[in-house]
Amino acid sequence: MHAAADGGLVRVRVPGGVLAAPQLAALTALSGQFSDGSLELTSRGNVQLRGVAPGAEVSLAAGLQAAGLLPSAAHERVRNIIASTLSGRDFLGVLDVRPLAVALDSGLCADPVLAHLPGRFLFTLDDGRGDVAGLGADVGLLACGPDELALLLAGADTGVRVTPADAVAAVLAVARAFLDERVAQGSAAWRIAELPHGLPDFGSDRGVRLPIPTPNPVGAIHQRDGRVAIAAVVPLGRLTAAASAVLVDAGEILVTPWRTVVAVDLPPADAESWAARLGSVGLVTDPASPWVGVTACAGRPGCANALADVRTDAAQAQVGAGGPVHWIGCERGCGRPAGRHVQVLATGEGYEVSVDGQASDHHADLAGTVTAARRSL
Repeated sequence: MHAAADGGLVRVRVPGGVLAAPQLAALTALSGQFSDGSLELTSRGNVQLRGVAPGAEVSLAAGLQAAGLLPSAAHERVRNIIASTLSGRDFLGVLDVRPLAVALDSGLCADPVLAHLPGRFLFTLDDGRGDVAGLGADVGLLACGPDELALLLAGADTGVRVTPADAVAAVLAVARAFLDERVAQGSAAWRIAELPHGLPDFGSDRGVRLPIPTPNPVGAIHQRDGRVAIAAVVPLGRLTAAASAVLVDAGEILVTPWRTVVAVDLPPADAESWAARLGSVGLVTDPASPWVGVTACAGRPGCANALADVRTDAAQAQVGAGGPVHWIGCERGCGRPAGRHVQVLATGEGYEVSVDGQASDHHADLAGTVTAARRSL
């Protein structure tokens, strides 16, 4: 449990973004018992509980373990696995990576050595659609076809190709090599890119150029099996207990790095009613909504470094639709999305709006400035 300005912060890893309905129900109940009753979605597709009281660690961990969300206490911090959200369900992608996500998580937890990976070490599994390959993972796989995957290292293609049968073993081997190189180089690096001399057995930039991360669509999505999925924006990544209760009724839920949730395997005839139910609890299923692409760090009062309550200010600004925009309370820029976006930075004297590092002056019409910047992307 990490100390934050508003109490303990507990991050629950959700490998591949898959949450079974009983797991989401358990998380919601645990949040109501031990924290502020809501769940936060992170930029790595994980879930956080805020405001946890000191001394709650043991009981909370027991609840997470009972729900299957803590399979290995020793490996809790290293189960950072992002996979293509709709892999195997929609008509995109060339390889269903869901089995690889399960196997990678199991392989991580089965190796005591890999428990020593830093908590920032990230794995990605892209089924070929290009939604997560460009997220800058330490080790990633990008499907090039149904029988071949590119091995990615520190956000670049190594030129190495593996089969689905060998893919997980290759990824785990790279993770072990990273730990060995940290020792050999006398480094305390958190990420592969931070190693002074890199990983000597692997090259970089020898293969395909990685795609820019592409968020999943919002709204109804047709599945291969004739059913539908509905993707909904969770405004500012804060999932209320009421919203969680509706999602539990939908069944399995997918959590994405873009602070959206996807209810899957729904009957087509019920798509409209499910969208209405999600909307009734504050989730957004309209792809034209200004909420699409809006994210924010914790801000005040949760973060002692923040210079403003960015979430409240973002909600009140009522900016227009456009490209992605991220509100941050300080220069650290926590939760910053990959790719081009508008940055709205709290300075203590107002907000500074910038695109591609070009900052505007402080404006009285903040909403208008942000809207114009979003439309310029």
